[in-house]
Amino acid sequence: MESSVALGRLELAPSSSAGGVPLTSRLPGGSQAHLNGCVPLSHQVAGHKYGVDKVGILQHPDGTVLKQLQPPPRGPREMQFYSMVYAEDCCDPCLLELQTYLPRYYGTWSSPDRPNDLYLKLEDVTRHFIKPCIMDVKLGQRSYDPYASQEKREQQIRKYPLMEEIGFLVLGLRVYKVCTDTFDSYDQHYGRGLVKDTLKDGLSKFFHNGVSLRKDAVAASIHRVQRILRWFESQHQLTFYASSLLFVYEGGMERKEVAEYNNNNIQVAEHWDYTPCEEDNSAWKQSHELQRPPNGNGNKSQLQGKDVDGEEAKGQGGDETETGAGDAEVEVRMIDFAHVFPSESQDHGYIYGLKRLLTVLEQILCDAA
Repeated sequence: MESSVALGRLELAPSSSAGGVPLTSRLPGGSQAHLNGCVPLSHQVAGHKYGVDKVGILQHPDGTVLKQLQPPPRGPREMQFYSMVYAEDCCDPCLLELQTYLPRYYGTWSSPDRPNDLYLKLEDVTRHFIKPCIMDVKLGQRSYDPYASQEKREQQIRKYPLMEEIGFLVLGLRVYKVCTDTFDSYDQHYGRGLVKDTLKDGLSKFFHNGVSLRKDAVAASIHRVQRILRWFESQHQLTFYASSLLFVYEGGMERKEVAEYNNNNIQVAEHWDYTPCEEDNSAWKQSHELQRPPNGNGNKSQLQGKDVDGEEAKGQGGDETETGAGDAEVEVRMIDFAHVFPSESQDHGYIYGLKRLLTVLEQILCDAA
């Protein structure tokens, strides 16, 4: 297909050292002033992080996520992918279905002061959640693309030699603990330390809230991964390398009066402690609390399907009406598309990884039955 061929034009584009200019200025006393109200994404669990790497992820005041374009050819290739999938005149059933498994795409964004520093403007998949538990899992049997240098291939293999056999790698996660009202976080080193014998227990940590295993979240995650697997088994147009699945589920047992549009909104939530903890042996209790997330922005335009300028979002993103298995609030979306290429066959590496991931998730659920 012509749109797929367009991705191929970026395969051999020469690399450059462009890394983007941070959207901050240094103020007296060492503090940073972020342009246009953008702030570092507070709930990022993996990937390039703002203030640490040359490129990073920010959150716009309207709640959308800003992913800084990587140097060529990776950045332009990812932008081309999103533009192709969310093209206004797209009528390809394969790509239209793919939209339901991606974050919504709102085009590109740049600061008026730095118009050449482009960011992909994307949906914050966690926006509905009050206590979002998040996990980033890289899929496939190899994390380098066919055009990678021998040095790059060897580097990626050294990072996780079991990638080809296991088919996926946990890049990072955070899980909410109900007893302490805190999040436990684990980075890429935790995932690289998981081997065949520890993989199931290591992955189940994401679904354990300190009191019990969230079997409903496991079941709903399985349901959503199965849908993505069916799409991959039906398509012969694209091959994905070093791409991830982003898992999100609601960690708190709360009856929400107002939905959380993104992590920057003020809202009122009605809390219910559903089970006693060792730290608190009291019975059921109810309290009203004003939830003021760290960044404090209140623009709700993202949930309304519009960006900050009032334009319609490019595509509809995930299927938000489907409850899935166990009625758990769960999202599973595909992210990271800097290494997507046109193809004429099934993506066997990604399919292998999805099947292996499903096997482990099903084992977790079976052991908990």
